[in-house]
Amino acid sequence: MKKRSTFAAVALLLGTTMNPALAQEKIKIGVILTLSGPAAALGQQVRDGFALAVKDLGGKMGGRDVEVIVADDELKPDAAVTKVKGLLERDKVDFVVGPIFSNILQAIHRPVTESKVFLISPNAGPSTYAGKDCNPFFYVTSYQNDQVHEILGKVAQDRGYKRMYLMVPNYQAGKDSVAGFKLDYKGEIVEESYMPLNTLDFQPELSKISSQKPDALFTFMPGGLGVNLVKQYRQAGLADTIPVLSAFTVDESTLPAQQDAAVGMFGGANWAPNLDNPLNKKFVAAYEAAYNGVPGTYAFQAYDAAMLIDSAVKAVKGDLSNKDAVAAALKKADFTSLRGAFKFNTNGYPIQDFYLTKVAKRPDGKFQTEIVQKVFENYGDRYAKDCKPAN
Repeated sequence: MKKRSTFAAVALLLGTTMNPALAQEKIKIGVILTLSGPAAALGQQVRDGFALAVKDLGGKMGGRDVEVIVADDELKPDAAVTKVKGLLERDKVDFVVGPIFSNILQAIHRPVTESKVFLISPNAGPSTYAGKDCNPFFYVTSYQNDQVHEILGKVAQDRGYKRMYLMVPNYQAGKDSVAGFKLDYKGEIVEESYMPLNTLDFQPELSKISSQKPDALFTFMPGGLGVNLVKQYRQAGLADTIPVLSAFTVDESTLPAQQDAAVGMFGGANWAPNLDNPLNKKFVAAYEAAYNGVPGTYAFQAYDAAMLIDSAVKAVKGDLSNKDAVAAALKKADFTSLRGAFKFNTNGYPIQDFYLTKVAKRPDGKFQTEIVQKVFENYGDRYAKDCKPAN
């Protein structure tokens, strides 16, 4: 009788830990990224960082096997909507991770969240969902778009740059970048230039910069835009006379193509490969061994996105049927981030530290960004005050 009671207790304990039926069902995660065209390197970093995290988790989250389905949004909003609807309706995913660009996020946000599927952004963090339009099905493991640019505005102000030239792409994230830069910068803006997303030739702008002689250039040019701009900027002889304060222009996704042309240029970030903590050192070494490249913010934020999902699945013991419980578990963010201190604000965007970085060439010949100074500590975005969470 005693043995039977013991077995019953063990069975009951196991039943509360994991429903056997749930244990046999895979957790499906749709990952939608830009994986073709000039910006493909950014999406590849997210894909690889997420894959490395799933590998480190043994292919399981909360005791359930994980299936990752990857889709290329082609950097086209219409294509992204079609792809994400396939993930939702055909593949029946439990989570959607992505995208890279804010215009793609704005296209897929409604289809995903209205389906009551959790959308985790490992990069795009537009202001549009950080305030009154915040959503309990939307979480960001990167930043609110303005914040990284705020770093450069504060640095420009603190360094006494009186005249600045601003050059960004003409889409939501570009507009957010200018808004962010202007928060702390109070000097003169000699030019505010919005460039088409398909710009390849920056010579007309470089001629303006050369003639106007600003104290520094602030620019946000991700992916292939940044590769072309930096090479042309260096070739024009401007790099040695007019400093570059940039965001997502010189980073680990673009440095393999920019190489020496980018050395010495500044950036703003929430992380860098040389961030000194044991978990981050392990991640950087594992990523370089697996993919023969230096990880950037895209990769680390994707790694954190996978660990965030894992923490939520564990918290609800693998049962994703109670959406409120999953949302509460995601908001708790009960995992150790590669960046160190991290927690969610009321709007599902992080509260975290931000740094000024500088491009350096390593002894092994590879290029990376390195931390110069901490600019903001435990910093939450300015839109969160307008978010009234539904739960």
